[in-house]
Amino acid sequence: MSQRPFRVLGVQQIAVGGQDKGALKKFWVDMLGLQYSSTYRSEKENVDEDICQIGVGAATVELDLMQPLDPEKRPKVHEPALNHIGLWVDNLPAAVEWLEQQGVRFTPGGIRAGAAGHDVCFIHPKGNEQAPIGAEGVLLELVQAPESVISAFAELGA
Repeated sequence: MSQRPFRVLGVQQIAVGGQDKGALKKFWVDMLGLQYSSTYRSEKENVDEDICQIGVGAATVELDLMQPLDPEKRPKVHEPALNHIGLWVDNLPAAVEWLEQQGVRFTPGGIRAGAAGHDVCFIHPKGNEQAPIGAEGVLLELVQAPESVISAFAELGA
């Protein structure tokens, strides 16, 4: 294996899905005190989500509370309830190129702007014949870290 041209810096987000984001919000915001940040809707991604935050500065982690716009359509953002995990990476294009060369399977759509405005792409939960390496049952989002996050993690020695 060639040397990895990127680093995973930390957790960027955790996405939780359900039939009713109001019930999700009641638990995560009202009961646990997470800070609501914004709402994101996408017909293409079949999602209506509230973006919440835990932590401060570079240690801030998003918690996305997602419900499907149409529960019968795909993607089914509410199944499974722990929908996906997002990881900060310091060089998303290099990560995608290198991982593809290693046989990692990505979901359709390539690198694109995510709900929070950062470039993202997703590693498929399962490999296939063309790309045999998947994320072993977990949908994994790689998120391009902004310079402020890269610098903060560098200061921490990460």
